Amino acid sequence: MRKLNSIRLKNNKVTENLETVELPIPKKVKIPMIMSIGDACIPSVKVGDEVFVGQKIADSNAFLSLPIHSSVSGKVVAISYYNLANGKTCKAVEIETDGKQTLSPNISKPLITSKDSFLHALRESGSCGLGGAGFPTYIKLDPKTTIKTLIINGAECEPYITSDYRQMMESPDDIINGIKYVMQCLNIPKAIIAIEGNKPKAIEVLKKRAENSSEIEVVALPSRYPQGAEKVIIYTTTGKIIEEGQLPSEQGIVVINISTIAFIYQYIQNGIPLVTKRITVDGDAIQNPCNVFAPIGTPVSDILSFAKAETDEIKKLLLGGPMMGMSLYSLDTPIVKTSNAVLAFKTYEKRLESPCIRCGRCVSVCPLNLMPVEIEKSYIHNKVDELKKLKVSLCMNCGCCSYTCPANRKLAESHQLAKALIQKG
Repeated sequence: MRKLNSIRLKNNKVTENLETVELPIPKKVKIPMIMSIGDACIPSVKVGDEVFVGQKIADSNAFLSLPIHSSVSGKVVAISYYNLANGKTCKAVEIETDGKQTLSPNISKPLITSKDSFLHALRESGSCGLGGAGFPTYIKLDPKTTIKTLIINGAECEPYITSDYRQMMESPDDIINGIKYVMQCLNIPKAIIAIEGNKPKAIEVLKKRAENSSEIEVVALPSRYPQGAEKVIIYTTTGKIIEEGQLPSEQGIVVINISTIAFIYQYIQNGIPLVTKRITVDGDAIQNPCNVFAPIGTPVSDILSFAKAETDEIKKLLLGGPMMGMSLYSLDTPIVKTSNAVLAFKTYEKRLESPCIRCGRCVSVCPLNLMPVEIEKSYIHNKVDELKKLKVSLCMNCGCCSYTCPANRKLAESHQLAKALIQKG
């Protein structure tokens, strides 16, 4: 099988055989008005309003934006502000829950009679990529080009995280039915379910479910990181290279996260929008590792409490995986649509930087054959033209360069800052 430069990581999939459980309803949720890559939504509720599960509480006409729905029933107690990871702020709707989880009376199965009505339903569901940047699903499935291959991303190559794996083991029929539904609506002739080879049970289960569907192929990927990155999984499964500035759709391909495709089918069946997330909770500060269903907006503190975290001993708290996750500064950080794990560690050693020794390891592991050390140097000296020549915009921030660097250079961080520098002009 084709493969790009990569690294091998210890999986630490402690929770892979732990069935997902319902998290107790939190006393209060905080729902940010930005949870995908689009612009902020405008709240349509005010303080004092009663809301229900699945009720639309915000929307926007801006490109890439998605409506936002209440994940709980209760009363709006505040419209506050939330600090995003990129340093920006957005409004957030705070809801005091009543514990009843009453569904909105407006919820009903979407009426789908055409491609346009299907895409409209996807937008109304609030669906976005559940394993990455949160790209709106209805836009991804409406390219200007003909789609020949639908790739379902079940790689889940980050250590610790098993939320997608539990999706495959607990609801495989939703995955297969979701694939068939999308293929039928968009007239896509072929689908590939791509799963890392270190998940043999999931591969077996989905092969069994797809055995009578010749248009669906289940492929075992090499167990290497970052196998789940969009460009990497496309190359591994099809041999096609997505060039700089090119979208996968221009090569006749669309990649959808495996939990996203399952959600699409669930929404078509019950009309309940995206209001909960399956979250893996793990790390050496967690006494009860688990997978939980959490309402969107749930504070991380509630999840840590449920998992019996040794809160006072936490030295590193992550939302997401150790390679691409976000370090949290507050236990009150809410779960959002793109969250898939909460990891808490009490053994964390800060690595001290030293000068680059020109060993070239960062170059040898970069899946896209970039020059991380040269990018870092150009960024430090504000050489925008050089950064463009070095194609830093191709960087997917997988962190392989930083992980392998013996000098502990913050290469991946420099790449992100370099891309921001280019955008400033």
